[in-house]
Amino acid sequence: MPHATLPSPGFQALILCGPGANLDTFTVNPKSHPKALVSIANRPMVWYPLEWCIRMGVTNVVLITPPESKEAIEHSLNTNPHFTGLRKPDVLAPAHLTLTTETAEIFKLPEVQKLVTGDFIVLPCDLVCELDGLSLLEQWMVLQGGVGGASGGLYDGRQHEMKIGGEKSGRRGGLAVWYSTKSENTVKREETNFIATAPLPASIVPSPQSSLRRDISNVVYSIPTDTLKDLTEGQDFQIRRALLRKHSHIKMYTAYRDAHIYFFPFWIMEMIKRNEKINHMGEDVLGWWAKAGWQDGLGDKLGLRDILDAPRGISSPDLSGNANPLDEDIDAESYITTKPSKPKKTEVDSTTETLLASRVRDPDTGSKMKSLTSKSHLKIPPLLAYIHPSTSSALLIRRVDKSDLLLNISLRLAKFPALDDITVTEHSPFAHSSKVAASTKAKVPIQCSIQAETSLIDENVTISERCSIKESVVGRGCKIGTGAKLSKCIIMEDAEVGDFVTLEECILGPRCLVEGGPKEDKNKTVLKKCEVQEGFKVNWGSEETGFQFMLGGLLQDEDEFESGDDEAGELDDNE
Repeated sequence: MPHATLPSPGFQALILCGPGANLDTFTVNPKSHPKALVSIANRPMVWYPLEWCIRMGVTNVVLITPPESKEAIEHSLNTNPHFTGLRKPDVLAPAHLTLTTETAEIFKLPEVQKLVTGDFIVLPCDLVCELDGLSLLEQWMVLQGGVGGASGGLYDGRQHEMKIGGEKSGRRGGLAVWYSTKSENTVKREETNFIATAPLPASIVPSPQSSLRRDISNVVYSIPTDTLKDLTEGQDFQIRRALLRKHSHIKMYTAYRDAHIYFFPFWIMEMIKRNEKINHMGEDVLGWWAKAGWQDGLGDKLGLRDILDAPRGISSPDLSGNANPLDEDIDAESYITTKPSKPKKTEVDSTTETLLASRVRDPDTGSKMKSLTSKSHLKIPPLLAYIHPSTSSALLIRRVDKSDLLLNISLRLAKFPALDDITVTEHSPFAHSSKVAASTKAKVPIQCSIQAETSLIDENVTISERCSIKESVVGRGCKIGTGAKLSKCIIMEDAEVGDFVTLEECILGPRCLVEGGPKEDKNKTVLKKCEVQEGFKVNWGSEETGFQFMLGGLLQDEDEFESGDDEAGELDDNE
């Protein structure tokens, strides 16, 4: 069971349980089998981010899901043995949350606005992250945490000022994570982002060797690669001069993907709430936030001056209607001794006021103007990026939101040494107790070949004679028939593979059946790179490659359909 080694850091963690559009073979019925419960290496998908939070010490965890999936998720949390050993999270199902609601729009819903009361972490339900979250949390606290623990938010029924933790001097920013898509688990057409980063100022105190500090930089541009291609339309990408004036050294990445791991300060909730055009968390929130750091006027357009730099004397009412005035605006960051001291603010930096005659009126409103006030420079707390190394020995960070990734990541996790392997001194947090469960191992016949070092076989699996299992994951309660051959496959819970069936790089959904037949029959079932929907029956003698077996017909792969190979099957409208 995962456990934290430090006290709770005070964050809330919100895990977004989405619709799983790219896993439609297994998520076609979100009411009974939502994406969050799709099996990854014999564990429910949402177990991975939930375990990551608990290992980090974050105990205030909420799963946000559409109402139609709430019952199935709560039932799994109460009954699935993988969840019963963990601290149970809360499940929030906002009334107006649908399967098509964009990520940032979720945070505008009144139920979520009421839920978030302080700094928070946003995670997807399809995240598999081997990297310890404590190391990321440590960097956020060192680089961006409120000085002395100060932060805006709702505590004890009172709303605290947004700027008391160092926001005016550039603290209380955010931290996001990106990882390389060019690695051992590379798949075709995986989503990527274009990001540009600038180095952080050197620290007086050297970072420890194990610190992530060397891989953290300041995000100055972030946009999905597909959106960038649409904007440039084959033309050269032009960099604005304002960006180069602000940051002379910029590093650009085109083969990295946003992991959707966000450490956010509380004031981001107010920014999302005030801007109707913010729909996407990655594209809009991160993209505009990154540009606001160097693009003059963008911070004001986003309303950040009102959020971060309210004029002195304006009090923040608490929830009971009382006032919480700040008599003195103290720059707490000026007392930090681990960074170079900053020069004192000059007259140019401060707000200047020119008194006007009583007859002067505002040209827009017609009301009397008492003075002309020039706004001071708005300091935007930075958005930091942790760029995960792409070396072969790097820890696993991936989003599993496509069938190819579901297969690749499950097979990679299956190769991790089990906890009962005494030859391994340090196990992965995702290691299983054993490669072949005890209740299954006791019933495995002698005339059977199982490549245990690269496979995972769960409890109560029935394995018949003369079958072969190589680099595969088999879920609990499955039945593998006589002479069946499995290679690089995922067989989800309670599925059945008939006699003398050959499967290669296939994914079988829960409770499906691949019908078997006699050994003498030459027209045996041979499936390669196929997907079978939950509860679907594949008839004996089927020989297909790259098909989705779903109710209503066979759904062919897009590439093969476009190439003209359209025999035997129909193309789904949503494909």
